[in-house]
Amino acid sequence: MRKYSAIVLLLLCLMAKGQSVIDEVIWVVGDEAILRSEVEEERLRAQYEGTTIPGDPYCYIPEQMAIQKLFLHQAVIDSVEANESSVSHQVDMRLNYYINQIGSKEKMEEYFRKTSSEIREEMMTTVRNQMIIQQMQQKLTADIKPTPADIRRYYNSLPLDSIPVMPAQVEVQILSFEPPVPVEETERVKQRLREFTERVQNGSADFGMLARLYSEDTESAKRGGELGFVGKGQLVTEFADVAFNLNDPKRVSRIVQTEYGYHIIQLIEKKGERINCRHILLRPRISATDKVHAIERLDSIRHQIMVDSLQFEQAVIQFSEDKNTVMNAGLMINPNTGSSRFEYQDLAPEIAKQIYNLNEGEISQPFVMIDQAKNREVCAIVKVKKKTDVHRANLSDDFQAIKAMLETKMSQDFIHDWIIKKQKTTFIQIDPEWRGCDFEYPGWIHEK
Repeated sequence: MRKYSAIVLLLLCLMAKGQSVIDEVIWVVGDEAILRSEVEEERLRAQYEGTTIPGDPYCYIPEQMAIQKLFLHQAVIDSVEANESSVSHQVDMRLNYYINQIGSKEKMEEYFRKTSSEIREEMMTTVRNQMIIQQMQQKLTADIKPTPADIRRYYNSLPLDSIPVMPAQVEVQILSFEPPVPVEETERVKQRLREFTERVQNGSADFGMLARLYSEDTESAKRGGELGFVGKGQLVTEFADVAFNLNDPKRVSRIVQTEYGYHIIQLIEKKGERINCRHILLRPRISATDKVHAIERLDSIRHQIMVDSLQFEQAVIQFSEDKNTVMNAGLMINPNTGSSRFEYQDLAPEIAKQIYNLNEGEISQPFVMIDQAKNREVCAIVKVKKKTDVHRANLSDDFQAIKAMLETKMSQDFIHDWIIKKQKTTFIQIDPEWRGCDFEYPGWIHEK
């Protein structure tokens, strides 16, 4: 005879009597209950976010919650846990996003009808569970590694209309540097920040208002320069070293130089290893004359490459200031895929425009572009290393993409089979009113 825990017996008793636990227990999976209120809350969240729910939400949502509980139950058995620092980081990012979208912390609390502490605590649980489930799935599928023979067989078994059409892609090498900023312009920016500091210190101006009016970090400027709670590793080193040493919210930091420009910082609050502060960012202006001189310098470098007195890769090492590519012969890496291949829309518009009509091996004319990471102007030349036109995927050009397709399919098949097996060994009880569903996995209802 199967033995049940005390909590399961209590839930079964209440379900049988038609009573509720807090609101109403509709499913029990293992020792975990799924409440009507949880399903309703998830339905409203999906509606707010514009997420399409396939089929009946009162069937789909509780089934997805039940699947999650199967993974969480297995994670307890296998001692799989989430990294709390990563959980906190993700929650901070989400909270900052909500505050930015809604307008303020107070408006966020009003919208959700909860305190920020309650919102954060709920998010911590959600994000923690998401991370544990992801790690559990990765652990279950870790040994799925198709061989080259498997990949060839898979590709050869695909009907023609199932072979994906690969978009036009390009591999690009870049050489870039910032035009030099005159000392006078740097001093002008620093003096402006000193004036802001003095006005805040003597009480004639509010730091947040100055940030809204003058900071060139446009996103945080909307919130009075506030960054939201962040860990030290989320900030560039120069900024973090100063911000985390602040202790008096009434004082303003010294001027801090980072790759983004020049900052002054004011502490708002510290919580353990996280900090919330506001800042004002100003960037030195680059004159038209400075840009012309930088373009002329790049044109000279390009000429040396064109007459074969200098290799492009050597020029990158010697002249480029792009720290992300300088040690890789200038080869750009797609942050979305980790490969060197880009679709044109994934490139900075200025780069895509330059290379569109170039052939393999050709080098663009010098041009000015915005470095998206720093939001600053740089001068650059780019070289087309390789171009691939639109085509149906093939083993020669797209082996890695086909391998990824097969790995995804094998993982999905494995997880599907694992859920079916797990259903058979897990106690599951569904309220009779919630059973009339066309479930993706019919094994939720155990035959007696």
